[in-house]
Amino acid sequence: MNDQPEDDPLRERIASKLADLPPAERRVAEYLHDHAQEIIFATAGEIGAATDTSDATVIRTAKTLGYSGLPELKREAGSRAIGRTRPSARLRSRIDKASQQTGSLLDHVFTEATERLLETRRLITEEDFVAAVDLLTNAREVVSFGLGPSEMSAHYLTLRLRRLGRQARQISTTGFRLADDLLGLQKSDVVVLYVPGRLFNDVYVLLDHAQAVGCPVLLFSDSLLPVLADRVTLTLAAVHSGSGFTGEGLSALLLTDCVALGIAARDRDRATNTSELLNSLRNALTQPEPRKRTTRRPRRPEKGTAS
Repeated sequence: MNDQPEDDPLRERIASKLADLPPAERRVAEYLHDHAQEIIFATAGEIGAATDTSDATVIRTAKTLGYSGLPELKREAGSRAIGRTRPSARLRSRIDKASQQTGSLLDHVFTEATERLLETRRLITEEDFVAAVDLLTNAREVVSFGLGPSEMSAHYLTLRLRRLGRQARQISTTGFRLADDLLGLQKSDVVVLYVPGRLFNDVYVLLDHAQAVGCPVLLFSDSLLPVLADRVTLTLAAVHSGSGFTGEGLSALLLTDCVALGIAARDRDRATNTSELLNSLRNALTQPEPRKRTTRRPRRPEKGTAS
């Protein structure tokens, strides 16, 4: 059995429900209890095979334990592992797991990606999605912010919005330089935060300043939704990877595509006109460089000649 702290929520949930579980779900729960580290990297099918059950039984057990599904259970187990192990040790675990199943690695990674995306879709209501599109559509300027791998999501949103004819910029600075980028923030703007699972002081400073100027904040996150819920205007759950097999921004990037398409649908003319202008500029940039014109200087009259 793996050493785990007594305040482990997964162990507590299993202990409180184990006696009432049907035999098959009990086997799954006991396996989850004894293999908290391993399940982070396992699919529902692999856990089912290890417990002589099925992937459906594994998912049903996770829900019986109070989770929305296996991805949430794995994220909680993964977040606790992050606090107890060094990054190099976690990377070694991922590499070891991958090397053991090279033949099925594609299936494994795609299975995790599918689980994440399906769980993200399940968690987002139509009402929240429409509200997010409304918020960004009505913004004077959309200011996106993300750190580390999430910086890519922030950059992608800015690129997509500009190509739809919207005013958008990305803040990619940290520390003292962040202060300069915050100066232009206005009440009519919207801040979009891509913060999957870790908080930095920069995020708190940005949130404090947005609140001071009355600027709405849209948060793309996962485990931080409960932590920041009262500090932001709206949240969209972008399910994170507990194992690290799939990229941090996978769910957030797909949600960004959804939001961008929703904004384009609100003003088709602006979107299509901007697309045509973009195409025109690209065509101009791909044309051969015109020859430089040489300007002849007027000849100076020779000395001694009449002018």
